Amino acid sequence: MSSINEIASYAKEKAAQLGIKKFDIYGSSVDETSVQVDRGEPKQVKASQRSGVTVRVWNEHNTVGITSTTDVDANGLELALKTAYEASFFGAKEHVPDFSPEAFAPVADIPNEKATQAPVSNLISSLIEVEKQLLEAHPAIKGVPYNGMAQRDIDKFYLNSEGALRNESRSYASIYLYSKTEEEGRKPRSAGAMRINRSVDMLDIDGCLKEAAEKTISHLNYEKVKSGKYCVVFSPEAFLDLLGAFSNLFNAQSILDKQSLSTPESLGNEIASPLLSLYDDALHSGNIAAETFDGEGTPTRRVSLVENGILTGFLHSSGTAKRLNAQPTGHANMGSKVTVGSHFYHVFPGVGAEREYSLDTAENIIYIDDLQALHAGVKALQGSFSLPFDGWMVSNGKWTSIDSATVAGDFLTVLKSIVYVEKEEKVTPGGVCPRIWVDGLSITGD
Repeated sequence: MSSINEIASYAKEKAAQLGIKKFDIYGSSVDETSVQVDRGEPKQVKASQRSGVTVRVWNEHNTVGITSTTDVDANGLELALKTAYEASFFGAKEHVPDFSPEAFAPVADIPNEKATQAPVSNLISSLIEVEKQLLEAHPAIKGVPYNGMAQRDIDKFYLNSEGALRNESRSYASIYLYSKTEEEGRKPRSAGAMRINRSVDMLDIDGCLKEAAEKTISHLNYEKVKSGKYCVVFSPEAFLDLLGAFSNLFNAQSILDKQSLSTPESLGNEIASPLLSLYDDALHSGNIAAETFDGEGTPTRRVSLVENGILTGFLHSSGTAKRLNAQPTGHANMGSKVTVGSHFYHVFPGVGAEREYSLDTAENIIYIDDLQALHAGVKALQGSFSLPFDGWMVSNGKWTSIDSATVAGDFLTVLKSIVYVEKEEKVTPGGVCPRIWVDGLSITGD
């Protein structure tokens, strides 16, 4: 991709030639290498370089046209500007978007640099070695059917015709391992783990290996669980997945489109137990892929969503903020239209709990480690879910793997049924969260 200054210069020049006075451009470039292995041999090696820009043009009647292109050069930009201008005459006349009022506001000062890319041969040899160790961790582990190591460089920018100009660069690397068992007369059992960091050298490969092995082995002794209502403990990853599945609660665009469990009047209402608080914090130190500005050039920030069970905020683009008389929050995604999406959830305790719970002493607790089939088992607009899960029955410190069970409920009821938010947080690729205790959830087992 051309440098940001070259793109800005191209855009300004071509817009002037076309008589376009008002436009903005958001662009990104992703350079990625990934490998997979199978029984000591490379299975797949991928390298890709993807660039693209989205161009918005306002005409003299103040309607807007949008187009996207992967041709990020002078000719590509000229065509994109021209196409967007032509499309602008068919643009909506209501709720016309505008530049973000914060397109010139300062962004957070966080490290803005790329890591040195490791040679592909290093990725392959590291992954082959870790696969070998995982297969040797227990006689029952017969395969690692899903595995991968990847490194990614990301460059992104935003500019507009008023002179706003932002850009940033990031790198991160990841590894995932998912192992499977085979034993005579026993069902196959499986589990996985993932790690993410700023570079391959910084990846906690040993930690990923240990977690995948321990989880897989812990599922070897399994039992059916009786159907009924249980006190359920969600792992940080499982609770964040559930939160993500019902993110329309906090999404201002979904609310305006009436595709949300919330309405504009929901602010200030109690939606969860007072034990729960929640931020969306793009700039959290644990967010390896942190972004300092969104698709409209608005700086990202920490946004309070739930304080002590009370709904305190929504995620906004500049357009939704204007319609709801709020401030943009840095959550706009630029595409064929502007959408709103979360960055990095941070779940933490609200008011102090009257009683503390511990898995070391609790009885008949269902611990849910991993929720499955989220794409099929969630009805986001109804607020309901029914999901298979991997987990354990925990009684007085003894953990017994659960064979084939589902958890079902209503998400808003789940939030209000939280009885304990543990103090110790875990940083995951999707956010920061402690273990969450919820009473009275329906489990379907035997």
